[in-house]
Amino acid sequence: MTLLFFVIFFLLIDLYFFQGVLWASKNWTPLWKGVLRIGFWIPTVLAITAITWWTFGNPYTISTSARNFVITGVVAAYISKVLGILVLFSEDLYRGARWVAGYFGVGVNEKLPGAIIPRSEFLSKIAVATAALPVGAFAYGIISGAHDYRIRRVTVKMKNLPKSFDGIRIGQISDIHSGSFWNKTAVKGGVEMLLNEKPDMIFFTGDLVNNQTSEVKDFLPIFEKVKAPLGVYSVTGNHDYGDYHKWASPEAKSKNFQDLVMSHKAMGYDILMNENRIIEQSGEKIAIIGNENWGVRFSKYGNLEQAYQGTDEAAVKLLLSHDPTHWDAQVRPKYPDIDMMFAGHTHGFQFGVEIGNFKWSPVQYVYKQWADLHREGDQYLYINRGFGYIGYPGRVGIPPELTIVELKRAVGP
Repeated sequence: MTLLFFVIFFLLIDLYFFQGVLWASKNWTPLWKGVLRIGFWIPTVLAITAITWWTFGNPYTISTSARNFVITGVVAAYISKVLGILVLFSEDLYRGARWVAGYFGVGVNEKLPGAIIPRSEFLSKIAVATAALPVGAFAYGIISGAHDYRIRRVTVKMKNLPKSFDGIRIGQISDIHSGSFWNKTAVKGGVEMLLNEKPDMIFFTGDLVNNQTSEVKDFLPIFEKVKAPLGVYSVTGNHDYGDYHKWASPEAKSKNFQDLVMSHKAMGYDILMNENRIIEQSGEKIAIIGNENWGVRFSKYGNLEQAYQGTDEAAVKLLLSHDPTHWDAQVRPKYPDIDMMFAGHTHGFQFGVEIGNFKWSPVQYVYKQWADLHREGDQYLYINRGFGYIGYPGRVGIPPELTIVELKRAVGP
């Protein structure tokens, strides 16, 4: 029943908009007319095939990257068609108003001076042009935005930062989502950008894969090159547990997660599973605390009480926790001596506008903090926009991020 509903829904959208396509292309050459009219139905076939496969088959038999491209193509096509329909619908409203006026004997004068394109043909062309804009934006985000890595530098001043750690530079990478990658060369270039910054230590704040640990296999030789003098520390994100995949058995899911933990270790990352590490220099200490995923809306595998234990001797405490909602929900109310939390998760929705100090993304209607540095009293939160992508295999206006955070001793009161 659900399948039939979606098939009818897609066909109604297509049939309505196709009338505009016919009008808009009626004076085109036979070749281009055929290309447009045949190409118009390709997303329809893809959509119906994808829904049928998802209902009766197993979509996980193809790669995540391939699924993302199919889903993106269908979504982009139908967003475009809906926008075009809005233009065509304005013409139908006009026609309806003219019919009502005629029915009641009210004259409608359409005789205007000069030669003009008939109204229906003109609006049909506007509708087709309008529909082309989202498709162009989606394509641009894939080709140009997916791997347009940007370095973001942030300085954080802390009153209690030990002198031996003054000026320490921390690199942060988050949300790799290796199963979505389609350009290995570009991924390698992003890792090299991070290494060229020569950070003293590096934090990876979760989501190595989309669902299955096997996704990262081909990228292990790239990400194992991520090294730093004081170590690379990592935690898990909500996607790392396989919660969004259909497993053959609970044992298979558990084995997948064990393999993911081993992948972190194979790359040389010190994965922190609700635990901490004390870093000592010149007799002074800071703590790196790693919490498994804990979010208000998503899975709560993390145990901050356990992760925090044994950090009393550290002058500064730095927390790695994937989901930024953890900060307001637990960290600030219960652990006022955790100086800074590093998070990711939101991806900045992979879509938005950032011009100077102005930032907008649809994700801000879901997350209070979704990117950049935030401060409450003496506590800080930094949210990385993510290295990879999921779902839509690109980014528009929110490029992938590599972060360099420099910690400095605060001077004065």
